[in-house]
Amino acid sequence: MPTAYITAPPEEAGDIAEILVEERLAACVNRFPCTSVYRWDGEVHRDEEVVLLAKTTDDVYDRLVARVEEVHPYDVPCVERFEEADLLDAFGEWRDEEVA
Repeated sequence: MPTAYITAPPEEAGDIAEILVEERLAACVNRFPCTSVYRWDGEVHRDEEVVLLAKTTDDVYDRLVARVEEVHPYDVPCVERFEEADLLDAFGEWRDEEVA
């Protein structure tokens, strides 16, 4: 089962996390502040962002990505998929029950 790695501006990250959980596209979303350094339009930028780790399932992953694209303020949001290497069975069962 996948975890979606998403970055967002701090003022938008909480809303995105809430939407994903409320719409049952993720069972849980963890939020971590970070500083991102990246190149955009030929210039190097340094911005404060929030990393969102959205615990989801294979069945809804594509819908989660589409919803992030709809609500995210960036032209090109960062959404990366990570597969679990090892997962506590009880957590996997809980996540599957919470994601519809």
